[in-house]
Amino acid sequence: MNIENAKSQMRKGMLEYCVLLLLEHRPSYASDIIQQLKNAELLVVEGTLYPLLTRLKNDGLLRYEWQESTQGPPRKYYALSNEGEHFLEGLDTAWTELSNTINYLKELGTAISNNL
Repeated sequence: MNIENAKSQMRKGMLEYCVLLLLEHRPSYASDIIQQLKNAELLVVEGTLYPLLTRLKNDGLLRYEWQESTQGPPRKYYALSNEGEHFLEGLDTAWTELSNTINYLKELGTAISNNL
């Protein structure tokens, strides 16, 4: 198995959660979301982000509004809907549970190795 393929699958699984986290506190437009993900070292291209934003909007998790821009055409700013806020709370819980599981298994493996 190729580690890069495994990493890619992990990133895809986390992308929705990461986008919702970015939109939790302030509306953003797509280019800003991409830049913030890049700053967090999660590389995403427009061809991946736009379909995700559309799906999240269609699922009722995001809303958007057009805002005038001083640097070109109006921009579509995405924000969490009320349903999106509740969904993010569920993802936060799921992430904590998953993180706790991974940490437990890693610590268990270390403990087993130390006792050998």
